[in-house]
Amino acid sequence: METLSAAELLAALGHESRLSIYRLLVEAGPEGVNASAIAEQLDLPAATASFHLSNLNRVGLIKPRQESRFIFYATDYSVMDELLAFLTDKCCQGQSCLPKTEKVKTTEKRQKRVEATYTSRGK
Repeated sequence: METLSAAELLAALGHESRLSIYRLLVEAGPEGVNASAIAEQLDLPAATASFHLSNLNRVGLIKPRQESRFIFYATDYSVMDELLAFLTDKCCQGQSCLPKTEKVKTTEKRQKRVEATYTSRGK
């Protein structure tokens, strides 16, 4: 990932509402959440939520999916993974210095959740 791309992603997350939306979508998983539910859960006016969702989508942090007349948004985990890898690349000269991050093991959890989702769809 280029520094300019990372800066653009971080700038998008640098707004309180967009960061709240992004965290909600990260927690929701690959299925995502529809736009009106996002606005409702975060107590945002629909137009404000739409503006922020558009910004997050423009930089590639989230992806929209149309289902009937609803638009669902989900985190693009590959972009999140690239950004985290960029931020932590060569961290502490290869030493283990991120105990909270290591404890969470988000990549492993996310992979299990995605596998479970695809397994349940296949049945």
